[in-house]
Order: sequence, then structure tokens, then C-alpha cells
Amino acid sequence: MKKKHNGLWTTLFIGPHMVLFLLFFLVPAVFGIYVSFTDWDLYGTPKWVGFENFKEILFDSNSIYHAQFFNGAKNTILFVIFTVPLCVIVPLALATMLHAKPKLYKLFQSLFYIPTLFAVSAVMLIWGFLLSLSYGPLPKWFGLKVDIASTQPWAWIALVLITVWWCIGQNLIIYVAALGGVPTEQIEAAKIDGAGNFMIFRKILMPNIRFQLFFTTMTTTIAQFNVYGQPLMLTNGGPNNSTRVLMMDIQQNAFGSGVPAAGMASAMAVLLGLVIMVVSLIQFIAMRKQD
Repeated sequence: MKKKHNGLWTTLFIGPHMVLFLLFFLVPAVFGIYVSFTDWDLYGTPKWVGFENFKEILFDSNSIYHAQFFNGAKNTILFVIFTVPLCVIVPLALATMLHAKPKLYKLFQSLFYIPTLFAVSAVMLIWGFLLSLSYGPLPKWFGLKVDIASTQPWAWIALVLITVWWCIGQNLIIYVAALGGVPTEQIEAAKIDGAGNFMIFRKILMPNIRFQLFFTTMTTTIAQFNVYGQPLMLTNGGPNNSTRVLMMDIQQNAFGSGVPAAGMASAMAVLLGLVIMVVSLIQFIAMRKQD
């Protein structure tokens, strides 16, 4: 009887989540994979074309979708390379400093976490105003005579710095909690043996929080591969498509002006998903080897 009672409570707790998972993730994902093998304009009946969409995207150099995919993939990978290390290292450094000063960590933890509470649209609207050459205060304060959002490398620098500022709070919370769980006996014993702060960080703190580091690195990488709002709202993919990421092309092909190409958009999304899976697998293997 007790087992049935426990099973009922388990179902009540897990059931709503499973329903939402099926309706809003699994079913759309399976349908999206199916659509990637079809020629579909969102209105008519999908026409099965097999791997033709993937062949055109990957190998047909005369196709606009080929150019879109490789330009978008290049910019997306650049964004990941620029932002992921900073979104991991900066909050880790801040968490380490706050861990050493426990009286200050609650105040600064809250200050760094506040930006993550804002939607990406609000963040980019605020920074778009601050960086505007016409009426923004920051270019005037620093004496800049260029439009940051439409000039390279300023556009990339702005995108990276704003993204890091917006994202560090979430990882910071995880690192602060992880460092709080490190046994103080190990740190005190290392200090007695003459270990400095850097040695304590490398030999004691890092090994104790390696799983949290792996988790935040993987989740941050996945999130940055799916970047969309920042370049759309700040630079609109410019200048000259140099910040146009793959998610912008996927959205444009599926729901933009003209005749929708949902099959091509889904194929691009599937390829992006495969890249994310490969990168995540490499990270997982590297983590297992460290263990």
C-alpha cells in the first residue's frame, strides 16, 4: 500500500513536467527532424526529399542556403569561442574572491546576479541606447567617434562584453555554492604546510568544484550556440553579415518574408544540434578522462 502511495505522489510531481516536456520539446523536436527531410513552405503538405536539403546546404556552393549556413556557423562558433571562456572564468574568479571575503559575498552576489533577471530584449535595448552614437552617453564619455553597433571590431567587442555581463551571475551562484562546500580542513592544512593562494586554488578548490565547472561549461556552451537575441537587437547581423549568427538565418528562412523554406530551416537547425551534441560529447569525454 505504501508503494502505491509513493508511486501516486511521484506521478503527481513528475507528471506535469513530463506532459510539458512531451508537448513543448520532444514532439516539436521529432517533427522538426522529420521536416528537415522535406520540402515544406509551412502551408502545404510536406514533400519528402530525403537528404537533398542537407546536400544543398553542405555541398552546393551556388545555393544561398549554403552561403547562409557557413557564414552563420562561422559567426556562431566565433561567438562561442569569445564568450564561453569569459562566462566561465570571470564568474569563477569573482566567486573565488567572494569566497575569501564572506562578509561581502551576499551583496556582490546579488549585484552580479541582477542582470540575469532581465530578458535579453530589455538588456539589448538598454545597451543599444547607451552605445548609440547619436544620443548614447558612453560614446561621449569615452570620446568614441564611431557607431559601435555597425563598425568592426567594435560590434563584436560590444556583443561579447554585454553577453558576459548578462550571463555571469548564473554561473557565479553555482561557483559560490560549490566553493562553500569545500572542506575548510583541507584549506587550513594547506596553509599550515605553506601553500599560497594560487596553490590552494589549483590543488584544492579546483578539484573540489570540477563537476560544477563541467556543468557550467557545458550549459554555457549550449546556450551560446543558440545565440539569437543579442546580435539581432544590437547589430541586426551587421556590419556586412559579420555578426549574423545561424539562428537568425534559421528564423528568417522559416518565418521571414517571402516564401518560407521550413525544410531548409529545419535542416540547418538539425545540423546545429549535431554540432552542439559533438561539442558536448567532447567536453564529457575530456571530463571523464580527468577523473
